[in-house]
Amino acid sequence: MTEKMSSSVNDTDPAIEARRIEGFRRMSPAQKFALVGAMIRNVRQLALAGIRSRQPGISHREAMLTLASMSVDRAVLLRAFGWDPEMVGRSSP
Repeated sequence: MTEKMSSSVNDTDPAIEARRIEGFRRMSPAQKFALVGAMIRNVRQLALAGIRSRQPGISHREAMLTLASMSVDRAVLLRAFGWDPEMVGRSSP
């Protein structure tokens, strides 16, 4: 049984949506993998921009650790980097 793909976008013309889906279906696995990789990089860049806008003057290291704290357990960050995400923005001892 084939399920119809649905989109969460409600303002796209159905003919355009069908063309978009067909384009994805024609992509090779390598092309799909590259597309996902590019999207992940873009999301990371946007997240880093948000971190830097909320914490002006943050070091590159702390910005990257803050980004990591969005998907890595606090205990891992403490053990691996000696960095506590709960202390972000506070002066360290």
